[in-house]
Parts: sequence; structure tokens; C-alpha cells
Amino acid sequence: MKGRFVSNILLTFVWVALTGNFAFANYLFGFVLSFFILWVITSANGKGDSKYFTLLPKIISFIFFFFYELFKANLQVAYEVVTPGFRMTPGIVKVPLTIQTDLGITFLANMISLTPGTLSLDVSNDKKVLYVHSMYITDREEFISGIKNGFEKRILEILQ
Repeated sequence: MKGRFVSNILLTFVWVALTGNFAFANYLFGFVLSFFILWVITSANGKGDSKYFTLLPKIISFIFFFFYELFKANLQVAYEVVTPGFRMTPGIVKVPLTIQTDLGITFLANMISLTPGTLSLDVSNDKKVLYVHSMYITDREEFISGIKNGFEKRILEILQ
């Protein structure tokens, strides 16, 4: 997988050098183009089941999902700040974990803490529960489901 990524980067630089345009958009286009070329070449050789070609789209999808959640949470917190009254329903929720690796739990806890209005507090000693504080908990089951079907599911897809 590392070899394909390095090849992708090298082909991207070749594209940028050939076009002579050093703008970020051209780097991005070159990366996508070289990814597609490597995928076609690998598929033609019968090795199309490479993990690189399934992992990279999942990582990109995760990044877009995180930015969407970040934007949504920022709007919610900003609305709370600029409107009169107190609409928050803060609380601490025990989120059962499917992820069992230290890397996965750390990644999940950090993604939750980076999202405004939520904060990862602690992980149980047996790594089965993550304690999360949130500013807005109207339905605990919906909150837990949002984390499990959002961040945790996508992190599991990337780490497998």
C-alpha cells in the first residue's frame, strides 16, 4: 500500500512538472488523475483488490464527514450564543465502544472533542465505554446512535 501511495505522489509531481502550473488545484487534479491511472493499471493486472484503492476514498469521505459535523456543531453553538435564553440540555453519556484498539479509541475521542459542544471525558478501564459530555442531549439513545453510526463506524472502516 505504501508503494502505491508513493507512486501516486510521484505521478502527481510529474503531472505538475509537465503542466508547469504549481497551483493547489493542479496538485489536487494531478493526484486524482494519478490515482485513477494507478487504479486502471492495477485492475488490468488482476490486482484491483488493493487496499489502497478502497482506503483512500474512505479517508476522504471521513474528512468531508468531519467537516460537515464540525460546521453543523459550530452553527448550533453560535446560535446558542447569539440568541437570548438558555436552550442547552447538557449531560454526560456513556457511549458503548465497538472499537477496541488504543489508536481507534484515541482517534474517536479526539474527533468528538474537536467538535464544538462535545468533549470526551474518559474511557473505562476495559475499553468498552467512552464517557462524553455534550451541551445538547435531548435523547440519549439518539446521541449514542449519532456517535456510533457517524464517527465510530467510519473510523472502524478506515482501521480495518
